Amino acid sequence: MTGFLKISPVFLLAGLMIGSNIGSLDLDILVIGPIVTIYAAIIAYITEKIKFDEIVDAAVDNVKDLQLVFFILMFAYAMAEIFMSTGVGAAIINMSLRLGLSAKTIGVTAFLVTAILSVATGTSWGTFAATAPIFLWLNHIVGGNILLTLGAIAGGSCFGDNIGLISETTVISSGIQGVEVIDRIRHQGVWSILCLVLAAILFITFSLGLSSTVGNVSDAIEQIPQDVWKSLMEESPGAVKLLNQVQEGVPFYMVIPLIIVLITAIKGLPTLICLGIGIISSLGFGLMAGTVDSVKAFLGLVYTGFSEAGSWVIVMMMWMGAFGGIMGKIQAFKPLSNLIIKKVRNVRQLMFANGILSIIGNAALADEMAQIVTIGPIIKELTEENVEASKEDMYTLGLRNAIFSDALGVFGSQLVPWHVYVAYFVGISNAVFPLYEFQVFDIMKYNFMAIIAVVSILFLTLTGFDRFIPLFKMPREPEVRLKKTSSI
Repeated sequence: MTGFLKISPVFLLAGLMIGSNIGSLDLDILVIGPIVTIYAAIIAYITEKIKFDEIVDAAVDNVKDLQLVFFILMFAYAMAEIFMSTGVGAAIINMSLRLGLSAKTIGVTAFLVTAILSVATGTSWGTFAATAPIFLWLNHIVGGNILLTLGAIAGGSCFGDNIGLISETTVISSGIQGVEVIDRIRHQGVWSILCLVLAAILFITFSLGLSSTVGNVSDAIEQIPQDVWKSLMEESPGAVKLLNQVQEGVPFYMVIPLIIVLITAIKGLPTLICLGIGIISSLGFGLMAGTVDSVKAFLGLVYTGFSEAGSWVIVMMMWMGAFGGIMGKIQAFKPLSNLIIKKVRNVRQLMFANGILSIIGNAALADEMAQIVTIGPIIKELTEENVEASKEDMYTLGLRNAIFSDALGVFGSQLVPWHVYVAYFVGISNAVFPLYEFQVFDIMKYNFMAIIAVVSILFLTLTGFDRFIPLFKMPREPEVRLKKTSSI
């Protein structure tokens, strides 16, 4: 009975999230966070007789560990806002679409463009909202496969949310596991690119029998009805600004800030420095291109980014961090940890179990961010308490846990019919392209990127074949070993 009471705050969190995402409850995470945190505090007092001061200390101490993450998130949101507003995103799209598209090429082009744009902006939702009107209407013009194009937009939009330097899921999942974002990107970089290439090949293969008629992006944007523009403005004003820039055109050199950020990241500079360089370079090139009217206007974009981070994601992280601190104080997940340790026989199986936990948590909570902040600490504790290894090898395991939290959250969400991700993508698609009534399973049918990413990371982890992918391999036995077998 006590064990059930300790884990009950997680069930409450899952119920509130699912009821709000796909039911009629309609509660924001900023309301759910305080509710479940207060409930967890009550359970801590009932089950362990922990004093109020100790509960507060446990909550606050856990939030303190996320302070650097908060600063990174503010700068990441600022750079995302700047890239969407100063023409960086529009330059990426226009460079990709300059040659015109046919039904044969629209799927793979939509996939690659959204993948690059999502890396630049760090947002899958914003990327999808900005590109869905272009590619769905362009698909209509050239006579392409509407569901193939939809799967391409969805999968590509989530690529940068898993590996992007400024993606909130990348930043938060890395911060929870105590690893650097730059190290994380290096660790998974080759694997992510391989998944991208394999998915692109599938989009090309499934498009071979389609028409070669070429369409024009300006024609596609002009066909968007006024009521669709109004709906899109309500959902994502930044997407409307980007669409206007795509139609009006921006200098191609506006893509340079993104290139600079990627180069500094590859060089291994700290995340905050990479973000700062991206922001400053956007100002310089934006003033040259005329997409930035003044330094004051540019600072307004920075302010908007800081405000968006502070008004939602940082506050949410603080509440969920406090929730995790209390749950850790009462060792709420100890029975689950003990069950997993009894079943696994080596570290690789343990890491595979961590991946499965991430998928289950994502499906149960129907929200990838809730999964990251709830399941992330569990798999971190499972690894740190039950594995013997050098500091360097433990850090590598932390990198894999961070990828589990993020990849199986972002990509896994697209394979869960009741997930908030799927609901959002379907809602946007129906709003911007009313000629087709999209359903939840339409997002999954041709979402090659999500399928490849989810299946491959679990398969590679369990089999040890990740050693054949540069920088992606995990340390092997006996360099790492379970503590329960260390004395055998």
